[in-house]
Amino acid sequence: MSVTPYEPLTSVQALGLLVQRNYITYRSAWKLFITGFLEPVFFLFSIGIGVGQLIDAFEFNGQAIPYAEFVAPGMLAVSAFNGALMDSTYNVFFKLKYEKLYDQMLATPLTTADIARGEIAWGQIRGSTYSAVFLLVMAAMGMLHSWWALLALPAAMLIGFAFSAVCMALTTWMKSFQDFDKITLIQMPMFLFSATFFPVTAYEGVLRWIVEATPLYRGVVLCRELTTGTPGWESVISVVYLLVMGLVGLAIVRRRLDTLLLT
Repeated sequence: MSVTPYEPLTSVQALGLLVQRNYITYRSAWKLFITGFLEPVFFLFSIGIGVGQLIDAFEFNGQAIPYAEFVAPGMLAVSAFNGALMDSTYNVFFKLKYEKLYDQMLATPLTTADIARGEIAWGQIRGSTYSAVFLLVMAAMGMLHSWWALLALPAAMLIGFAFSAVCMALTTWMKSFQDFDKITLIQMPMFLFSATFFPVTAYEGVLRWIVEATPLYRGVVLCRELTTGTPGWESVISVVYLLVMGLVGLAIVRRRLDTLLLT
């Protein structure tokens, strides 16, 4: 993409340049890129298939499905979650606090809004790439039985957008690498208790409401409804929830970058 020095950048051009920059950077670190994809695959093989041999089918939206097919959509959502989180926290923190890359970008025609959109888009692309490959693994294992499953990839992209935006926003408040312990403190409970490995009906009362209000649960149940061919009004709720979450996160990132870099 070529742009003359005197020509102002459009939002699309700026987005393309930032995504291209990240692509070139990761091209030589592809082994690091694939780690976020392998983790949910290993969980699927060990828990979904291994432990699944010991567990009867679960009922979901009125139909009984094998345990591996119950877990797999959850791991699909986790793939998008992992990719978005890793890129929008560790990567962004290093660029912001140590490399001072964003300060350098602002010496060009790029704006803080361009930086926010570009980094969130890259985090979304990374998470979506993990999810696309994971979806192919599910298809190869015969876990997809409905054409609704084609919408699981856009759903994973929406999950990636929501978490990229919010995680980048949270990263702007971090002062040191010790703050990443707080990310882990949030990440692990969401991974374990967002109905990824067992139905949400295992919870009762207020605890169930809390779980159903968490963003990863909304992503997990959305992917599960699509891959099992049982979408409904709850799917619409999940889409709106994740979209609003992403847009709010994007707005916060832009304001935080203005505060940190322009004042």
